[in-house]
Amino acid sequence: MAEPEKRVYLLRANEIAEQEATFSHPWNSNSQISGTRLSPIVGLKRVGVSFAKIPPGKESFIYHSHHREEEWIYIISGRAIAEIDGEEFDVGAGDFMGFPTPSVAHHLRNPYDEHLVYLMGGENLNVEIADFPRLGKRMLRLGEEVEIYDMSEAKSFDSRQ
Repeated sequence: MAEPEKRVYLLRANEIAEQEATFSHPWNSNSQISGTRLSPIVGLKRVGVSFAKIPPGKESFIYHSHHREEEWIYIISGRAIAEIDGEEFDVGAGDFMGFPTPSVAHHLRNPYDEHLVYLMGGENLNVEIADFPRLGKRMLRLGEEVEIYDMSEAKSFDSRQ
């Protein structure tokens, strides 16, 4: 009989650093985040938590909003400009941002000389819809499948017809 696989419940700082990866959003050439997706490593499925760093002169992803998944950001160190619903805010260590759904559009950029270090997280639902208002695009995610639509091509559905 095979031994059951041992679950990981505790991640040490060195383990988090060893699993760090760098990624960017394909629609933003200035997007660059290094970090570790913490929640899947310890077996969390319903909530996502990640440790993230944005180097000087770089940005998080792209200006976006969520229809289903709530999201939050807690800044550990450094500073950034948070764009939230078309307004810019200077944010730094100890600041917390939360985006209940349907959320307003938001984005982070780091124009400063030091890394921005933060925790981010939110829900992991099976279905998510996100809008990219400056690009006129909508993303639909069903499980692992992702589809992108031009919002200008959307048509209203009238069930009375």
